[in-house]
Amino acid sequence: MQDHGLIIPVIMAGGSGTRLWPVSRNTMPKQFIEILDEGFSTFQTALRRVSGPEFAPPIVVTGEDFRFLAAVQMQAAGVEGEILLEPAPRDSAAAVAAGALYAAQRDPEAICLVMAADHFIQDDQSFVSDCMKAAVAAGSGRIMTLGIEPTHPSTAYGYIDIGEPLPFDAAFVLKGFVEKPDKARANTYLESGFLWNSGNFLFAVDTMIDELEMHAPDVLFAVREAVACAKHDLDFLRLDAEAFQRSPKISIDYAVMEKTQRAGVVKASFSWSDVGSWDSVYDIKTADDNGNVLEGAVSVLNTRNSLVLSQGPLTTVIGLEDVMVVSTLDAVLVASKDEAPRVKDLVSSLVADGRDEATQHLRIHRPWGWYQRVDLGDRFQVKHICVRPGGTLSLQKHHHRAEHWVVVHGTAEVTIDGVVKHYHENEAAYLPIGCVHRMRNPGKIDLKIIEVQVGSYTGEDDIVRIEDIYARV
Repeated sequence: MQDHGLIIPVIMAGGSGTRLWPVSRNTMPKQFIEILDEGFSTFQTALRRVSGPEFAPPIVVTGEDFRFLAAVQMQAAGVEGEILLEPAPRDSAAAVAAGALYAAQRDPEAICLVMAADHFIQDDQSFVSDCMKAAVAAGSGRIMTLGIEPTHPSTAYGYIDIGEPLPFDAAFVLKGFVEKPDKARANTYLESGFLWNSGNFLFAVDTMIDELEMHAPDVLFAVREAVACAKHDLDFLRLDAEAFQRSPKISIDYAVMEKTQRAGVVKASFSWSDVGSWDSVYDIKTADDNGNVLEGAVSVLNTRNSLVLSQGPLTTVIGLEDVMVVSTLDAVLVASKDEAPRVKDLVSSLVADGRDEATQHLRIHRPWGWYQRVDLGDRFQVKHICVRPGGTLSLQKHHHRAEHWVVVHGTAEVTIDGVVKHYHENEAAYLPIGCVHRMRNPGKIDLKIIEVQVGSYTGEDDIVRIEDIYARV
């Protein structure tokens, strides 16, 4: 058994979280939303959970669309690390392989902790303690997972069958994984001492690479080439697209964990949830005397054991029990608790119907800040735009629209056809069709403007980028 140094966290942050629609959508998935902890997203709480002296700087694996979200939230959380960009979603086996191979470049004898960016863990100290126990076993050549003592016969989680004890604290042989069961089987698993599968894994990088080579060589071969041919882009490491997309789309559970003879499990001492659906959000939050969890502009009468959450208009409920009501500025979800996991099916139906609300928020995040549509009509569009301090929009032009920028907060540095001018609160800039323009926030507070577009076409694809500090040209 080898001694291990600092554990390298590999944080998986590329999912879409459709079961928490309409708050979580493709353009802003649940791991980047402050859905449980006011002030921090679950991604940020995951980063902070592994920022102690036991851990090396993390490796974050995420998608192209989320790269700036991840970078901004890492900075806000005060955590430095590296961000690997997946060119396309290939499920968790490819992401784990990329993290292990990249960590091996740092230290061929490294111990990695693979963890999700969107889970809820109540006791960070216990989590770290359990990771240290699992790391000792991982140093002996085991691939360890953290198994959760079930609190009820859940049909939403996979289960772990444990075997004889290993010669390490709270560690056992992992006999097998079991898929999400029906209610009767879940009761049987509970009585038999099965554990929930938390999806947290600890392993020595050479162990995982060996097991991938044995059980999922197509994954390893493709990802090894993708890492070898990766290129730095600003603060990101972009995995080679052609190689990465040759990897089969398969989870690490199916690719390795269900086949390996080296799997082990530590019985975890912390409470855990994968925050997979609105009923799990209800279970995590504190209910009032009527069993209700109420957040935002909400009012209820004769309503019990329900979650009512509003991120927009006043939302009212009368005479219902065991329901989930979630409202945003452009969509409302009403579901029974029992049907909450089927929100994913609903989103698939909305996508098939061509509904933009299925995947896109009204507020669209960009590397410089965000914009939100206020109104859209024939030959016009109105947006609310926020530019962070130091943020700079691309140097660009439009073929089909003119724009008016009205500053409502902060100071805007505006360039129009090479002429630079500063605009302050209640001042406006006019940008005629075809002019080459750019906006920058030179101040120390957010710049907020109202943009009015007028023209024959106001789509986002009428942006011709000439120069961009975020390498989007």
